[in-house]
This record gives sequence, structure tokens and C-alpha cells, in this order.
Amino acid sequence: MCRSIKTLRPPYSDDVTDEDVRAAALQYVRKISGFRAPASHNAEAFDRAVEEIARSTAALLETLEVRGRR
Repeated sequence: MCRSIKTLRPPYSDDVTDEDVRAAALQYVRKISGFRAPASHNAEAFDRAVEEIARSTAALLETLEVRGRR
């Protein structure tokens, strides 16, 4: 687990922004790819992965049901 990725669901974080979601996705892609910044021939794949993971993360957060919260 990347230590710099924070939990984005309530009650840990109530005001999650698109920037928070993208930052988490970027950290995840950096971790699994082993690249802080990809070479130019890998930049498109790297950026596409960040965007796909950010979309999936946003969808997950929108559909999670956190019990005990109103």
C-alpha cells in the first residue's frame, strides 16, 4: 500500500475533491509501474491509467454505502 494515498471515504474524509481522487490514482500508478515520471514512449499509457483509475475511484466512492452515517 502506498503510504501517501489517504482514505477518501467518510468518515476519514468528508470533502473529497477531484484533485484528491487524481492524486491517489497518480500515486497508485507510480507505485505499481515503478516510475515517478514515465519516459515519453510510456507517457500515454501512464496518463491513461491514471485517468481510468481516477474514474473508477470516483465511481466507487459514489456508490459506497457507509453505514451509521446520514
